[in-house]
Amino acid sequence: MDTRNIQYFMAVYEHLHFTRAAEELGISQPTLSQQIRALEGELGVPLFDRIGKKVVATEAGKMLKHYGTRMLQAESDIRTAANELRSGSSGEIRLAVLPSDLDFRLVPLFVRFKTKYPDTRLQVISTIFAHDEVLGHKVDLGIGLRGSADERLVRIPLGSEPYRLFVRSDSELAARTRISLEDLKDYPLVMYPKGYTGRDLVDDTCRKLGFELSTAMETASAASLLQLVSAGIGATIQPAGLIARNAAEYPDIAALPLSGTEPVRHMELTYYADRFLTGAQRELIRWLTDYFAEF
Repeated sequence: MDTRNIQYFMAVYEHLHFTRAAEELGISQPTLSQQIRALEGELGVPLFDRIGKKVVATEAGKMLKHYGTRMLQAESDIRTAANELRSGSSGEIRLAVLPSDLDFRLVPLFVRFKTKYPDTRLQVISTIFAHDEVLGHKVDLGIGLRGSADERLVRIPLGSEPYRLFVRSDSELAARTRISLEDLKDYPLVMYPKGYTGRDLVDDTCRKLGFELSTAMETASAASLLQLVSAGIGATIQPAGLIARNAAEYPDIAALPLSGTEPVRHMELTYYADRFLTGAQRELIRWLTDYFAEF
């Protein structure tokens, strides 16, 4: 089975539209249709139902999506392994990272990595769906919140981290010796939008305590949240290590512990259990594990 035809199939499966898939692949629509028919003939089952202009994957198509993804990953692993044998240090690493950790924690580590591996292309993707990106073979490694058990993945714990209240140092909250989540019910907060992992973690903790927090403003950027706190727009509830290494850059922000029940996030690094890891990938995993262990 030609992996090129598998790539053609995957493009159609992704778009469910032959013309758009052909444009993405840089081939003509008739050529793409011919290759899909050839693949269907080879397998002896239809992969797509064509209902007028609508394209729908059949059960056989869904099955091929599963195994075809693994085939393409295996081909990529073979090429990566062979390339490493030839050069020893070139190649590519795709890493998915939670937005806040990318903004404030990992850039110095990436600089260190590129200094040692200048010929390795490091592609860092900011996403709240790190596990999904790994499972979809869109990235090689993912850093996110601890997920449910999955035998397909290697899961390396990166430690647990409590959340803190970040406020302006001259605010009335900063002078208090005890602050609980309940105390913040009517306080202006700046937070990530609902649906973001950190926001959902805080909301779930409050919900278990019998109330919901309200926000004065929401933004998807950790840097923006800290700027809003610094400007006195509101406080925010974020991981304790958000500015731990960069406290000097935010002298007007205090990170205060929360009394009583506090949100805690459990981090992990994941990658596919059966994938080939280059020497550079293995070293990056070690560095990331050590880096998070310091918090």
